[in-house]
Amino acid sequence: MLRSVPPNESLVDRAVRGDTAATGQLLKQLAPSMIRAARSLMGATHLDVDDVVQQSLIGLVQSLPAFRGECSIAHFASRIVTRTALAARRRGALRTERHDDSIDPDMFAVDASQGEAYEAERRRQSVRALMEKLPEEQAETLAMRVVLGFSLEEVAEATGVPLNTVRSRVRLAKTALKKRIEADPQLAAALEVE
Repeated sequence: MLRSVPPNESLVDRAVRGDTAATGQLLKQLAPSMIRAARSLMGATHLDVDDVVQQSLIGLVQSLPAFRGECSIAHFASRIVTRTALAARRRGALRTERHDDSIDPDMFAVDASQGEAYEAERRRQSVRALMEKLPEEQAETLAMRVVLGFSLEEVAEATGVPLNTVRSRVRLAKTALKKRIEADPQLAAALEVE
């Protein structure tokens, strides 16, 4: 979640009205948190993480005129990063399916000292891949709740949907993930799910 010092309202108002200096200041304040969110959603070493950050910053600037102040600007930015990251991961998954020339991380030997970190990263990548298969609203809600650490109320505020809808999306996403994991014993073992 974007938890840095929130920009003051006058800065946000000036940026929304098209003040380029205010927009630049706003981006400087929000960018570090947007970078952290993109890395959390994509994986810090993902090849597209820098592109996602850049697209998110551009998306934020382009979306400022539509910002109505119904949530904080930090939540608004978090939602843009979340959607951009999920879309990039889906595009990457489609490219991999079409070309099927992806590199299998198992083909590289990992020494014992790196084993635990390697396994943790593999689990994170497996969960990210599972989330790519969820409907967009469910994936976005679950990512904001679990990956970015938003409360249910914050997710509702950021997405502009009722709290019960957020609860329902989280429940449906968790149920879908559980079914996929239970249907794939190899995945369940990799995620250490019993």
